[in-house]
Amino acid sequence: MSKHVLVISTSLRTNSNSEALAAAFAEGAMEAGHSVETVSLRGKNIGFCRGCLACLRTGSCVIKDDAIDIAKRMHDADVIAFASPIYYYEMAGQLKTLLDRANSLYDSDYKFRDIYFLSTAAEDEEGTDRRAVEGLSGWVACFDRARLAGSVFAGGVNGAGEIVGHPVLEKARKMGKTI
Repeated sequence: MSKHVLVISTSLRTNSNSEALAAAFAEGAMEAGHSVETVSLRGKNIGFCRGCLACLRTGSCVIKDDAIDIAKRMHDADVIAFASPIYYYEMAGQLKTLLDRANSLYDSDYKFRDIYFLSTAAEDEEGTDRRAVEGLSGWVACFDRARLAGSVFAGGVNGAGEIVGHPVLEKARKMGKTI
């Protein structure tokens, strides 16, 4: 059965390594026959959550910016893959900001079940992505019908485009293909 896969690339850098990882994942999902939509946060206006919780009463955030449309796309997707660079051993701030702004999904009849995390970093030590994976796992844990279905990490890639030829790209493609 074909699923709607939403890939959210959170890097703001052109030709980013995490965006290449997202593209490989999307390619695998398309090869498996799924419809894939990719959203980049580059150029988007996403403000910080104010903590007013109006979204839980109204189903939408009171801040009128790009986060509203992205949260709707998240709501309607069967599968979501977040691609993020790792900064200081944690997910990029723009991903955390988006997750906070997606609070309107909490009490909704969201469609997503499987969440994937694709990340890159200059550091290549084992466990470099641990805190970021734990942070996303905390968000996923708030959604009873969802699970963190997998993660892929590419370390040792710092400059834009350094991931080209990295074996993790194939791993991401294969992960996308298993959806």
